[in-house]
Amino acid sequence: MKTTLTILLLCLAAKGLSNTTPGDTARIAFYNVENLFDYLKDSVKNDDAWTPRGANRWTRARYWRKQNNLFRAIAALGHERPLAILGLCEIENKKVLRDLTRGTPLRRHNYRYIHYESADARGIDVALIYRPDLFEVIKHYPILLIIPPDTVSRTRDFLYVKGVLFQRDTVHIIVCHFPSKFGGLMQTIDRRAFAGRLLRQKVDSILAENPTANIITMGDFNDEPSDESIAVDFRSRCDTTNFQQNDMLNLMCRFEGRAGSHKFRETWSIIDHIMVSKSLVKGVHGLSVLDQKAHIFAPDFLLEEDRVNMGKKPFRTYIGPRYHGGFSDHLPVFIDVVSQKKDK
Repeated sequence: MKTTLTILLLCLAAKGLSNTTPGDTARIAFYNVENLFDYLKDSVKNDDAWTPRGANRWTRARYWRKQNNLFRAIAALGHERPLAILGLCEIENKKVLRDLTRGTPLRRHNYRYIHYESADARGIDVALIYRPDLFEVIKHYPILLIIPPDTVSRTRDFLYVKGVLFQRDTVHIIVCHFPSKFGGLMQTIDRRAFAGRLLRQKVDSILAENPTANIITMGDFNDEPSDESIAVDFRSRCDTTNFQQNDMLNLMCRFEGRAGSHKFRETWSIIDHIMVSKSLVKGVHGLSVLDQKAHIFAPDFLLEEDRVNMGKKPFRTYIGPRYHGGFSDHLPVFIDVVSQKKDK
């Protein structure tokens, strides 16, 4: 009976995913989904913990509970406005994306996925899922993140995707997961600085070819808007004062110091970002970010009481080594993109 009720609720959530037509508004989002591993051992990855006999006791039942939890979050993200594009990080492989898009009621909207295996030791990568009726993909490839002088130890690559949104204009999307602070802030700061400069190089190369390109960079940057890797190395801006053609506007700045997408102990922080080019701020080609704002998606079911540090915290899948059964240790972030029809 419980299983039947669960399936019914998932199907109702799927029906809630919005539809749209060109000339409307659609949602573009990013979500760190906290270790979306399958439960099978991969001989070339350090994923032993994510198997039924591993340290995390990652069983088939826990895996599918995670997948259905993620479906519920994604369906809710797309309830108010259609979710056209979703960048993801902490993805193990194509199997988990296939199970998410085809093995849950997300299949009703024919979501497709893009993923490349990186050389990350743990085997976690970035990826992108999208609705082909709203976003027509033209090309995609990984941007290798090889941090000198150590060219052996690699971290997850960036993902570049170029496509046409609303059948009207080209959009360039780069999904990132910057190196973490594991090992200490000062010991890892140079790694994120290098990632910021690499991302800036890619954005500049797009703008050199087309100065009015629509560009969206999104991801878990493991730094806040005012930190050097974002504000200095990537050279993002927090406002449009004296906004130049090559500037990228960080739409998450307004949350810094007062809200967050991730919580560590008692502190909320903004480490998940969406940054856009001037054309999407000004609506140069008819596409623009609604109200020039990004948002943190924080419905009650993605949160739980924080009995140690007060307030709320993300309802995560694991707390340390202990299985907790939730969604993720991050909250999704999103923007709504408007297609303005031009007069003939």
